[in-house]
Amino acid sequence: MLEWVQLSWLQAMVLAVVQGLTEFLPISSSGHLRIVSELFFGVDAGASFTAVTQIGTELAVVIFFAKDIVRLVGTWFRGLVNAEVRRTQDYRLAWFVIVGSIPIAVLGLLFQDMIRGALRSLWVTGAMLIVFGVLLGLAERFGRQVRAQDELTMRDGVLMGLAQSLALIPGVSRSGGTITAGLSLGLTRPTAVRFSFLLAIPAVFAAGLSEIPHVFEGGPGLHPSGVQMIVATVVAGVVGFACIAWLLRFVERHSVYLFVWYRIGLGLLVFALLGFGVMQP
Repeated sequence: MLEWVQLSWLQAMVLAVVQGLTEFLPISSSGHLRIVSELFFGVDAGASFTAVTQIGTELAVVIFFAKDIVRLVGTWFRGLVNAEVRRTQDYRLAWFVIVGSIPIAVLGLLFQDMIRGALRSLWVTGAMLIVFGVLLGLAERFGRQVRAQDELTMRDGVLMGLAQSLALIPGVSRSGGTITAGLSLGLTRPTAVRFSFLLAIPAVFAAGLSEIPHVFEGGPGLHPSGVQMIVATVVAGVVGFACIAWLLRFVERHSVYLFVWYRIGLGLLVFALLGFGVMQP
């Protein structure tokens, strides 16, 4: 039976770096945190720890895309009272982000107990890594990839928002789900990735802030101190910032098959480790 365990500084830093490295790549940060914490520390770090450290990585997005975000927010407010501004793509894009954030907020509230419980099984994580890896590969292979950011529509926002909500299940990947949906809808890789980053901001901040009280609740699992949580969030953000820049350059020149094969390989490895009893589900 799992016991309450105080998180060590080494564990906090390892998990923070894993969060930063994997949040923006389409390989599932929550899945990696679940696997790493179980494999090396013998206990689940918890959904709350994952959600709060994601605040750091989303701050990295805000900093990286600060000019775009300020422009979109300003345009949205001006558009509320100016009909001419409402005809601009920036105004519509701001609405796409707002509407696309609704599904994950609603489903996160409705299924929060399941998200913290049954869906954190490593059998589920392994299966999702493989299934959504295959779907990402199919989207890369058959997606037309001809539509740029100025061609985004409300339909894209809604469907990519629904795809993002699947990331509530460890192993799916927030960016992986939205990039898969974007490529399937005919968006170019850079457009799908950039919109995926913008779409995540409202949902991740809301989830992270709402989970802060749960991090320090009693119960089984790893439990950080307040200082450890703050430092881990900052470290995740710094590492995440570097990953954003790398991924945007990567997808301009390369396909996403690297992540497809990685996901499938990791999913099979998880199944093998569970099957041989090296990890517990």
